[in-house]
Amino acid sequence: MSFGLSNDEVRAFDENGFLVLRGRVPGSLVGRLQQAADQWISAGRTAAQSSPGHPDYKFADRPAGPSLFRVDYLHNKGNSASIELLGSPALLGIAESLAGQAFVPTYESLVFKEEGAGAAIAWHQDAVHPRNHRIFNIDIYLDRSLRDEGALRVVPGSQRHHADICALTAAYGWDLPGAVAVELEPGDVLVHDVMLVHGSAPVTGNRLRRTLYFEFRPAEQILDEGPWDAEWVQRRLRLIPLALSEYASRNPGEPGFRWQAPESLRPASFGDPAVELRVAHQTHTPGSYCSAGDVPT
Repeated sequence: MSFGLSNDEVRAFDENGFLVLRGRVPGSLVGRLQQAADQWISAGRTAAQSSPGHPDYKFADRPAGPSLFRVDYLHNKGNSASIELLGSPALLGIAESLAGQAFVPTYESLVFKEEGAGAAIAWHQDAVHPRNHRIFNIDIYLDRSLRDEGALRVVPGSQRHHADICALTAAYGWDLPGAVAVELEPGDVLVHDVMLVHGSAPVTGNRLRRTLYFEFRPAEQILDEGPWDAEWVQRRLRLIPLALSEYASRNPGEPGFRWQAPESLRPASFGDPAVELRVAHQTHTPGSYCSAGDVPT
């Protein structure tokens, strides 16, 4: 079974800046990820009380007070479902198709909107770069996302240039020319270029929506353009053998992903998964925003 993207799918991604893959993640793994997401959210709320300002949990100001909306560095949060997902051919087939064999997993986060609290996510570009290489997010949906419940909106083709988000928002509000809503079901995947203009309007009465975001970049891009160095790339690549092993152990008899990274990039293990599972970012590639200026993704 081939888990890579077809030539037509790669062309569609390059043209539009996004690609929808229906039912990409098997239901059994989706179920484990849903359970894990609930645990991560609960742990984040507990951490807010015991360790205010914990860097792995992000809160936003809401009318009812600070509200957790994002959990970073999922792999060391006490549930192996995220590292299993990273090792799955369903995910890595996409990564290799778009970033080549020397792909690097650069971010992993859970972002969610609580039931009945569909706050807006303003128009933005995740990261702005010279476009010498593809940089992209693989978004795994754990819940249904519908147009009338604040589904993500994207502007096809907008990934080609650095957008003036403030000017676009002032001129058009939520009705950017060409914008489309992307409706998705649990297990569906949205692959989006980090420079694609996207956002979601505020809505009330929405159901819970949990989405996992895994960013990938070619090693060559990082080594040529930063913002990280070769040592950081090696640390991030140590996640791959752990992920492949976890996927194999949870899915005996199922076909796995054949990792073909160059030998020069294959890292030696530290022998301590607790160290290898969380590789923090000291810097970020700036994105394009408006209300908060250019801020990290």
